Amino acid sequence: MPKIKIAFFSVPQKEKNYLTKKFDKKKYELAFLKEGIDSTNPALKDADVLSVFIYDNVDKKVIDASKKLKLIATRSTGYNHINTEFAKKKKISVCNVPYYGENTVAEHTFALILALSRNIHKAYVRSQQSNFSLDGLRGFDLRGKTLGVIGAGSIGVHVMKIAKGFGMKVVAYDVKKNHMLEELLDFKYVDLNTLLSASDIITLHCPYNEKTHHLINMNNISKIKKGALFVNTARNGIIEPAALYYAIDRGIFSGAGLDVFEGEELLKEENQMLTKNVPLENVEALLKRNLLLRRENIILTPHMAFDSQEAVERILDTTVENINSFFENKNYYKVI
Repeated sequence: MPKIKIAFFSVPQKEKNYLTKKFDKKKYELAFLKEGIDSTNPALKDADVLSVFIYDNVDKKVIDASKKLKLIATRSTGYNHINTEFAKKKKISVCNVPYYGENTVAEHTFALILALSRNIHKAYVRSQQSNFSLDGLRGFDLRGKTLGVIGAGSIGVHVMKIAKGFGMKVVAYDVKKNHMLEELLDFKYVDLNTLLSASDIITLHCPYNEKTHHLINMNNISKIKKGALFVNTARNGIIEPAALYYAIDRGIFSGAGLDVFEGEELLKEENQMLTKNVPLENVEALLKRNLLLRRENIILTPHMAFDSQEAVERILDTTVENINSFFENKNYYKVI
């Protein structure tokens, strides 16, 4: 019986070693590809499974080139980087990892909040220059402040729990309401405009899809409480880029912690951009990112909120379970 062939993309060496130990070598043949995924990759022709990450664009061309493809296993919760409609048409299953980093992302969210509220990032830079002046470093207490959580799912709930430990008030916006949870965690569901106007800190934890695309935009950015902090560890498309820059420029946001931002997917290619033609919008996105980096009230982290040792192992373990369960006709985290 021929082995099941799995093509892995965007897998660091440590994760490669971990995955190699997890799969039955008699049943599976593993290929780890260094280059990015595209329709010209010869590994696609014989792959039964594609295992991808958020920057691997599994479009129509990639799916068409994968003649034997049966399963696309993304090592992420989100799957907007996969053309699921075309995969469904081709009768190819898609699975994801819906639960792995609820506490992990929530902890990173508060790392950003605390850095901004107590100016830790500024103090660190000063201390590296042997400057221990307190001028301009005075922060503010979280106790008594209102945290607005957009997306009260599993990650949002962990954020609320941490917030309550700091003595914060919490309001939440979500299309699905769990009133038992609302009472248990002592927060209040509100509409989006109320959340924007009432929150001292706004944090995003909803999925990115057509309904949440530019949920915060130029039409509602003015409703935000002036001087609020903004944190995004979800997806950059949830806030309209123009609205983000406008709010920062006008002081609507007194600071922002961004683990996701416009053009983040281009970071790996940035060094190559000097030697090849690239779309103008890509260059503009990188220029805007560089402008953000120069601001003292902005903290950028490289989409690392998920990246703890424990969370990565949960991602890999769930991916292995998804693939095994698919070929054993057992339940798995099926998207389509």
